[in-house]
Amino acid sequence: MINYQTIMAVIDNDLDSQPAFSRALELAEKTDATLVALLVVYDFSYEMTTMLSGNEREAMRSAVLKSQRDWLEEEIRRYTERPVELIVKWESRAFEAIIRTAAECDADIVLKGSRKADDLASVIFTPTDWHLLRKCPTPVLMVKAHAWPPQGNIIAAVNVGTEDPEHAQLNDKITDIAKDYASLLTGNVHLVNAYPHAPVSIAVEIPEFDTEAYHHAVQKHHQQEMDRHSTRYELPAEQCHVREGLPEKVVAQMAHSLDAELVIIGTVGRVGLSAAFIGNTAERVIDALHCDVLAIKPDGFESPVT
Repeated sequence: MINYQTIMAVIDNDLDSQPAFSRALELAEKTDATLVALLVVYDFSYEMTTMLSGNEREAMRSAVLKSQRDWLEEEIRRYTERPVELIVKWESRAFEAIIRTAAECDADIVLKGSRKADDLASVIFTPTDWHLLRKCPTPVLMVKAHAWPPQGNIIAAVNVGTEDPEHAQLNDKITDIAKDYASLLTGNVHLVNAYPHAPVSIAVEIPEFDTEAYHHAVQKHHQQEMDRHSTRYELPAEQCHVREGLPEKVVAQMAHSLDAELVIIGTVGRVGLSAAFIGNTAERVIDALHCDVLAIKPDGFESPVT
């Protein structure tokens, strides 16, 4: 069961509303967690004040921080009267301030709002969002401005066909968290697994290669592994989906067809060339979704931000 002690919401003073704080407040009310609201500010003109003395520069920075804290206090009062720890930090690299503050507060989850694109069904992920999703060891919930109704659908994006122990451990972690959220929100868990197409080039390069047999073998393998995984978690077959295709397309299609409120996805923490491929796959999945996304790291992940 979810046992959040501290929930941290990132406040964005460029947004008309604060969907991340609204969602954090909803979670805090369900879990009785402490709420932290973090606002990261930076005025680039500060870099242009080298003609000022050190005291004058510090006075300018303090004035900006005080003004922003006053705004934050007023903004939070629009949402709740309950106690909220307010933190305002001056940092040019917002994602680093967010990751460090989450560690300092021992936050169990970080929530951040995503921005609407011109197409209202779409969202835009900023460079700060991507850095958080890649580097934050704390689970990150990217929030879109919509409700979480009872009996909503929650997707756990898994890779049950993997032979990689780290991926297998992450499958279990994602499924556990999905079931916890379903219990908390009285929702329904759906497992979604994508498996690859047979490479078209193989049939050209190896005429005797039986692509149909290959397709059926891969499909059977993934279905068998899904059956094993779902049985362990006592999930009915109609809530377990094995589909051929790229993960970003399969997960997005299933999220749309199920009208999912939340998709939970793992981002494997690695370095080097393998991280580029694994990270890009996760990011393409996230970029294709138009609902809330909870990004989970494997146990033992160490952030490059210290």
